[in-house]
Parts: sequence; C-alpha cells; structure tokens
Amino acid sequence: MATLIHTLADHSDDVNYCAFSSSCLATCSLDKTIRVYSLNNFTELPYSPLKGHTYAVHCCCFSPSGQVLASCSTDGSTMVWDTRDGRMLAVLEQPSSSPVRVCRFSPESTYLVSGAADGSVVLWNMQSLKLYRSGNVKDGSPVACAFSPNGNFFVTGSSCGDLTIWDDKMRCLYNEKAHDLGVTCCDISSQPISDGEHGFRYFQMASCGQDNQVKLWLVLVADFLGVELKYKCTLNGHSAPVLACAFSYDGQMLVSGSVDKCVIIYETSTGNTLHTLSQHTRYVTTCAFAPHSPLLATGSMDKTVNIWQFDLKQPCAGNTEENESKVSVEDWSEDDVSAWLCAQDLADFVGLFKMNNIDGKELLNLTKESLTNELKIESLGLRSKVLQKTEELRRRMISDSVTIPDEFLCPITRELMKDPVIAADGYSYEKEAMENWISNKRRSSPMTNLPLHSPLLTPNRMLKMAISRWVETQQK
Repeated sequence: MATLIHTLADHSDDVNYCAFSSSCLATCSLDKTIRVYSLNNFTELPYSPLKGHTYAVHCCCFSPSGQVLASCSTDGSTMVWDTRDGRMLAVLEQPSSSPVRVCRFSPESTYLVSGAADGSVVLWNMQSLKLYRSGNVKDGSPVACAFSPNGNFFVTGSSCGDLTIWDDKMRCLYNEKAHDLGVTCCDISSQPISDGEHGFRYFQMASCGQDNQVKLWLVLVADFLGVELKYKCTLNGHSAPVLACAFSYDGQMLVSGSVDKCVIIYETSTGNTLHTLSQHTRYVTTCAFAPHSPLLATGSMDKTVNIWQFDLKQPCAGNTEENESKVSVEDWSEDDVSAWLCAQDLADFVGLFKMNNIDGKELLNLTKESLTNELKIESLGLRSKVLQKTEELRRRMISDSVTIPDEFLCPITRELMKDPVIAADGYSYEKEAMENWISNKRRSSPMTNLPLHSPLLTPNRMLKMAISRWVETQQK
C-alpha cells in the first residue's frame, strides 16, 4: 500500500524534477531554484533554496555519495553544489551555450553528463571540473539519461525517439528507435537481472515517451562483444504522454508519471499495476524512489511534490515469502488474466477475454481454432502472438515446477529450446538466439569462445523430438 505522508508546496512554479540521496530530497522548478529537504522530517535545509540559474531549472541529481548536487538549466549551464553547506562548486557552461535539459552522475562520481537542446552530450571530469569528451545524438535533443550500475556505459534518450548507448569515451555503442513521438525519460535498474555465463551481464532499462507508453528493455553486455538493447514489453495504463519513470532501488518496482495526472507503480517481474495514484491536479513531470527507504516522490506542474511511503510487507517491496506464494496460472481469475494481457502488450484483448470469461484454466487451453472460431480474432498475426505468449506461459509453468534437463536449455538464453540447431562448434542452441548471435557479427562460439569456422546452423531434429516428448510428459 502507498500512503501519502507529506506534500511540499514551496516552489512558485512547475516542478520539473526531483532526486533523492540517502538523507536528502532535491527538487527543481521553472522558478529558477533548487530546494533541498531533509528526509528526517521533510524540513528545508538552512541553505535552501539554491539560487544561481537565470532561467528555469530542468533537472537535478545527487552524486552517489550525496555530497554533491548538480542542476542544469535553460541558461546553458550545469551547476555543481556542495550539499553540506549549499556552496556553489562550479558552473559548467555547455560549449554551445544551448539550454541544458538533463544531467547525471556516473556511479563512481568520475563523470557528470549534460545533454542540451542543440543535441550535444558532454562528459565532464568531476575531479578537474573540466570538459572530458563531447558528442551529439543522431537527431533531436537529449532529454533523458541513465548510467549502468557499473558505470561502463550510459544511455541517452532523444526528443526524436532514439535511445543511444555510449561508453565512457563517448563512443556510440548502439542506437534504437524506441518511441515514435520522442523519448521523455529513461532509467536503468541498479540491480542486474542476472550474471550470466559466457561473460554476459543483463540490466533492465525503462523508457517512456510522448506515445503514452512505458517500455521495458534488457541491456545485454558481453565483455568481448559490446552492448545490445533488446525490447522486453510495454507497460500500459497511461492515457496521455508519459513524462517520467524510475526504478525502485531493488529493481522490483517501476513508477511512471504522465500528462494524464496519474502516477502508476508497476511490479517489474510481472508488469502488473500495483498502485495508481491520482492526487496531482496537473501533469506529473517527475518521480523518484529513495535509495534506502520505502519512499517515493512525485512532482507536478501543480507546483507540489508529494511524498509517499510504502508498506514493506507488500510483495512489490521484496517480501520473498509473499512472492513465492503467488497464485498458479491455472487458478488465475479473469482479472489476473487481464493483468497478464496488459503485461504482454495485449491490452486490446482485455475486453474480449472478459466477455468470454477467460480465466487461467481457459487461457492455458486456448488453441488456434478457439481463437478463430470462438473469440473471432481474425488477424493471423494477432492469433499467433496470443498463442506464442500462452505457450511461453506454459513453458514457464513447467520450468517453475520441475527441473529441466540441462541439455534441453539453450546455452545462450538458458531457456527451454523450441527450435534447437547445431552450430559449427558442435553445440546445440535455440535457433533465434544463435541467429541473433551470428547476425551481430559474432564469430566465436558462445560455449568455447573459439572462432566459428562457419555460420551454418543445422536443425537438431532428434533433440527437438526429445524436448517435445519431455514437455508432453510434464503436462500430463
């Protein structure tokens, strides 16, 4: 449960951004100021508000230690402040003097990124407080930024809809068109999804945009092969452009704020909506979770910042015992099925499934024929998508309840293979995973790291039959 415990109403204009350290909350506004509050009682610190910018302040962020605060403004500068006494440490002028829209510290406080309206992205050295490297996004203006937890890369989101991954030398590693009408915010979870085999690391990223959508992504990092961005799912719920998103510290929750004046909190593992908060009276422009306490801050064009507290007994707050006792798919209610549809980017079918009383048991029994004849889904593509998602659900049920033989798992994805193929290294892999591996110019074996002398993939029909027989025995 999320409870509103305090409202801050000190700004005289729109609140643009808010950020937590372990002991403070900072907010910034169109009124040209940054305000800093103690988390003990939400009283403003003696040196607050911080004044120095001559135009609207768009973004503010704390260094990981919390001892330094950065703010950026339409005035073309990024200012660095000492949070112990409010002293201004530096004024970092964007080389073009263009309005600065976003700033972020790297996890080790080595660098500070600033992104401006002219498309420039600058990496500042925080030891010397001098410009280290600079670059430009492909199109539009950088309006969002997030660092990976290990600091090896950072992501920018542009007003033209691109997500771009950069390394600490300002080299572009990857670019993806993510939101047709423009990205507004992005965040990377501080908790890796997994430390996989073969040198892989996975990070979960969220982005939101003017297209009313919140999207979840997986960032795949291979030590010797670079970085990839893989779309995971779309979280639905907002009816207007989404302006802000942020992960909780443990990565189990994601919050978003929108032009529809609502704040939605999702459970990242399922995509289910946990809370919808609608206390703001104008656009919600910013939201942030505290790093080490169950607090959430949301800011709005209504000039206020709301502070929310979570019940730690909620499953979303990390209670493992609660999570493990979730209802099995076969016992899902119609509402559970609706939530699942939304998490799978199939929200358009919620009404149809409810009309036909599709609960968990019915969902698992859906076939191509029932989708065509009973639910009257005419599009072959949509029928295929529903069947694919339900098949994935059945496979997850099996993997959750039994131990899958290791030889049935793809070495790349560690998931039960559906279409196994034999590669030139003699090992079997899921066809799609291995094709993606090869298409990204990888010429080494995922298992041995030795060169692959051929990209040829041969269907492993015997293994496919063995997997099918095993799956059938588990479903009986």
